[in-house]
Amino acid sequence: MPVPLDFHVHPSTSEYLEGSLGSYLPDLEHHFRMEMRVRTVEEMAADFEGLRGVLLAWDAETFSGRPAVTNDFVVSVCRRYPDRFIPFGSVDPLKGEAAIAEARRAVRELSVKGFKFHPAAQGFRPSDPRHFPLFEEIAGLHVPCLFHAGTTGLGAGTPGGSGIALAPVQPIQFDTLAAAFPTLVIVCAHPAWPWQLEMNAVAAHKANLYIDLSGWAPKYFPPELTRELGRGLQDKALFGTDYPFILPERWLREFETFDLPPDVKEKILWRNAERLLDLVD
Repeated sequence: MPVPLDFHVHPSTSEYLEGSLGSYLPDLEHHFRMEMRVRTVEEMAADFEGLRGVLLAWDAETFSGRPAVTNDFVVSVCRRYPDRFIPFGSVDPLKGEAAIAEARRAVRELSVKGFKFHPAAQGFRPSDPRHFPLFEEIAGLHVPCLFHAGTTGLGAGTPGGSGIALAPVQPIQFDTLAAAFPTLVIVCAHPAWPWQLEMNAVAAHKANLYIDLSGWAPKYFPPELTRELGRGLQDKALFGTDYPFILPERWLREFETFDLPPDVKEKILWRNAERLLDLVD
């Protein structure tokens, strides 16, 4: 029996929470109304017993000044728990040629299955042609890109948003990228509030663009999103939590109450992700 595949899992270890996030962490705790507990790799794996998850690296070093969660670290965790975690890497687009070289190494030597980007936290616009050589390389490596879309808890409620702008995470940014690279598979993470209708339109228009449902507990999904999950987005939507900020058991419990046909729920919980990651036998 297939098990749910969480498409958006951050490490809950010190490498991410204390290292890469650092001063952003109090903003996120306030945004999510919870206190974050640093876990060991073993504790994180225990949280995914009976589940699978895409484990994400994070490199926003140039813009944030914070150390990256390295691709090597993420891959090492996935190799210890191959039945639970699938590795996604990260590269910092502001590093230019070094980012391209690292993307190539991460796929060819480390076997990562995709890349995670947070344009607001990394300080770049996906539609900017200066970064197109990086996405051309990733398209040629035949792995997907996962992008944060919509507002973010990073810097939320602070003066100037702690320097983080929201324009880079508007869905129309990814529409431009999807049009420029039709062979690049793009996943836009999170209900893209306040641009949900724009996100729906982009996902419907671009066959190479998907969404994941992480970052918001299902009971808070906007009606514009829940209405479309049983319609045009049923083949485009992927289960995701944004762990450790939302735990899998809560997400799954709330999603179970949705009035969706069983086959649609299966698509969202694992079938769409398996097809996108080429995990189907």
